[in-house]
Amino acid sequence: MTNKYKINVNGIDQNIEADENTPLLYILRNHLKLKGTKFGCGDGICGACTIIMDGLPIFSCDTPIWSAAGKEIETIEGLSKNGIHPLQEELINEQAGQCGYCLSGITMRIKGLIDKDPSKTVDDIANELDRNLCRCGSQTRILKAVDNYLKKVS
Repeated sequence: MTNKYKINVNGIDQNIEADENTPLLYILRNHLKLKGTKFGCGDGICGACTIIMDGLPIFSCDTPIWSAAGKEIETIEGLSKNGIHPLQEELINEQAGQCGYCLSGITMRIKGLIDKDPSKTVDDIANELDRNLCRCGSQTRILKAVDNYLKKVS
């Protein structure tokens, strides 16, 4: 059954028609053509699909559209809509993305965590990143970039 939903994505109100159980990831990628959020596992395990919804990092692959109605959503595209975000700049400087597939989800988790609690440490972030899989082995460079970013924003 198709229903109508209003969501705000990257500061723009969107009117969506979809089945109530359509994953938010599919709405972002297929309806809104925002391809930066990746499909990984489809079960809320790998973190490739991480976005920020109402200030919190969430997995979009297992979030049905009905639960996003009326919410503020930020994707990796929204993070850099006014130029490169300082977190992205640090990730680039540290060459933190080897294949890059997981990096948009990791970036959104880091940003959401720091926005919610600017007193987070690199160790705090490292513990929270356990929910985002990276098989390339870029974790050390990612954490170095986080350390650099935290020094800039503190």
